[in-house]
Amino acid sequence: MQRSPSSPHIRVSSAVLGIALAAGTAFGAVACASPVPAAPIGTPAPGGFSELADVRVLAEFDDAAGQNAESIALEPGGGAVVGMIAARQVVRVRGDGATEVLATMPVPAGGGGTTPVVGAAQVTGVARDQDGAVFFLYSAGQGGSTGIWRLAPGVAEPELIVPMPADSMPNAVLIDQSGDRFLVTDSTGGRVWEAPLSGGEPSVWSADPALAPSGFFGANGLKLHAGAVWVSNYDLGTIVRIAVERSGAAGAVAVHATGLAGIDDFDFTGRGEEILAALNDTNELVGVAADGTHRVLLDGADGLQGTTAVVVREDIAFISNGALREGDRPALRAARLVGG
Repeated sequence: MQRSPSSPHIRVSSAVLGIALAAGTAFGAVACASPVPAAPIGTPAPGGFSELADVRVLAEFDDAAGQNAESIALEPGGGAVVGMIAARQVVRVRGDGATEVLATMPVPAGGGGTTPVVGAAQVTGVARDQDGAVFFLYSAGQGGSTGIWRLAPGVAEPELIVPMPADSMPNAVLIDQSGDRFLVTDSTGGRVWEAPLSGGEPSVWSADPALAPSGFFGANGLKLHAGAVWVSNYDLGTIVRIAVERSGAAGAVAVHATGLAGIDDFDFTGRGEEILAALNDTNELVGVAADGTHRVLLDGADGLQGTTAVVVREDIAFISNGALREGDRPALRAARLVGG
């Protein structure tokens, strides 16, 4: 990670971590006063980057049970839905920090050893629609199991609505309401797929070389922003912008940012094209400016372990610890966005 002299690694919030390790902190308390002074909203941070303050632990998960948090979908009222990799679960974290398992996917025949690259079945991306239905990705290394699953409100068991090829590794999913479609990254295939929101067969939306892996995972995180689809590439450490044509087809591709080794998920802060990016391999959350430059905002000293996902709502960033490659404290954290 390159850090310019004019953009030092400044952590506003690390001092609060020692008192924030108990699970169950209410989401509504995220913006409470912190022992560490924080700049008011709108105060420029050094280098023009936003800062993160008042880090809180919202919920801690069971590492021994494989609850390695991978993805976050926020819900009304301050809750969140989280995908758990090794546990093959979808978990709800309520506003008071309590957790509830919504679904646990069965181990596929043969144990999931045919799942591409990772050799184990896992739940990855999650999304939620305005009607309360939860959608999640399951990679099982088998046809008839791998794909997009829907858990409708009031329904006990999820159903597979978009079957995907057995050799794909669906990782992130988003709902493109205007296009009436899902978009899904395929990390081992280096592709973005699309499929109808009503369910059905998927098709490849983009297989641009910028999405390809170079040994492990390629296309990973996925966002729709300002008329384009944005994708992170884990192996290449890049964020790629793909223009969306009027027809909905993939257009011109450009690399927006580089030098983000091990990037997993990311999100826009709502301040133009500023991005927060989760770097899994280095346990970091970085800010990426509109010109593609970046700076570390939080790291292991702030309690990050295998940072997998970040979602921003207004001035709060929700961050998941996967703790899969190192560490033993998978968790959902939150921090307040200041400055910028």
